Amino acid sequence: MNLWLRVLHLIVMSLFRRKLDPARDVSRLGFRVWPHDLDTSLHMNNGRYWTLMDLGRTDIMIRSGLWRPILRHGWVPVVGAGQIRFRRELRPFRAFALETRILTWSANHVVMEHRLISKARDGRPVLNAIALVRAGLYDRRERRFVPMERLLGEIGVDAQAPAAAPEVEAFLAAEETLKSAA
Repeated sequence: MNLWLRVLHLIVMSLFRRKLDPARDVSRLGFRVWPHDLDTSLHMNNGRYWTLMDLGRTDIMIRSGLWRPILRHGWVPVVGAGQIRFRRELRPFRAFALETRILTWSANHVVMEHRLISKARDGRPVLNAIALVRAGLYDRRERRFVPMERLLGEIGVDAQAPAAAPEVEAFLAAEETLKSAA
């Protein structure tokens, strides 16, 4: 239930936030670690990180206007791969921010970065976790992923995919290797 409350809050708040350019802007969402986010070690459960990252991707879809063609065409967001690196734990009641941005894209998928950042006692930012996700929008009627050119065209964005950084290339190569191992 807690995720649904966070989704509802995200949707309502998006009405008052500025529009995002998904090819250039960063989504920043503020959260706090609540008791229902904890595992038996009394820090945020590792699965909760992934759940909150869904909200970062949702924020980009809503604030870029992509939600309209998603609903109109019946497209479904699908995460195909993800990799996370935990750096520092998030303890109960700790405030933190989730930053989500698109790093690059291919013909049918995007690679997004998620950063969970809190503040140290002295006010400096602390990176708690960083993740890379490969995702796309699936068209069930056409039984294929929607081409990025079409997605960007639907929301009036004209952009070329940025070059992939070495860590993104390594992530995509590992994902391809794992895919072929199945």
